[in-house]
Amino acid sequence: MIGAGNMAQALIGGLLRTGHPAEALIAADPNPQTREHIQRQFGINTHADNADAAADADVIVLAVKPQLIDRVLESLADSVRPDAVVISVAAGTPVERLKRALKPGQAIVRVMPNTPALIGLSATGLYADHDCSNDQRRLAEWIFNAVGEVAIIEDETLMDAVTAVSGSGPAYFFALAEALSQAGVEAGLPPDTARLLARQTAAGAGAMLGENGADAATLRKQVTSPGGTTAAALDTFEKQGFKSIVNNAVQAAVARGKVLGAIEPGEPQ
Repeated sequence: MIGAGNMAQALIGGLLRTGHPAEALIAADPNPQTREHIQRQFGINTHADNADAAADADVIVLAVKPQLIDRVLESLADSVRPDAVVISVAAGTPVERLKRALKPGQAIVRVMPNTPALIGLSATGLYADHDCSNDQRRLAEWIFNAVGEVAIIEDETLMDAVTAVSGSGPAYFFALAEALSQAGVEAGLPPDTARLLARQTAAGAGAMLGENGADAATLRKQVTSPGGTTAAALDTFEKQGFKSIVNNAVQAAVARGKVLGAIEPGEPQ
């Protein structure tokens, strides 16, 4: 793991829970407090130097922010084994940008997990480039299955859509829960009560969606009695263009992802 922040820690914890040996994991991070925490929490080796951590690795996970990716790649370029697979979690960073910094023919996997990885419920989009073997792609899929579910993406240009739907998606649901809580207050509920009801409703609805691949439209219909309170609320959503609002938001995120992916090293973001 290059970078030992929240996503790396989620992956480390998930891998250890699946039985992956601690001695086969290494994390690199420049922050000594972070390294100490990783050692104490997970019992794995850590390094301050990226190149030292990556030198003998079969798999290298770049769990860093997009604005740091070029500096990190520069620190690794001479240390990554030609037969290793490099997995990038850096949002909006295209495979071609990674390949330019590494050895010719380096196997690259680009992934977009989301923050529910922290509780083992991530939705991850995964694209493996043409230099990846089937075994390397399956290995990358196995790693991210340790923190949730994985969707294989065959066309890299769709990774911006993955980012817009699932990468950014948790924030949309949090925003809805926030607005629902505020609406409850405006309807007369005490703030603590409104927050509890909105929070638990969101958690319960999400859990139902996760049951056996349940369909959202079917669940919505099951809750909606004709002429009832739910129908009245959903009719208001429809009249005010709820689906268009969501579609426009996703398209805006897709467009921003394309812009960020086109920014060359050293350009302002």
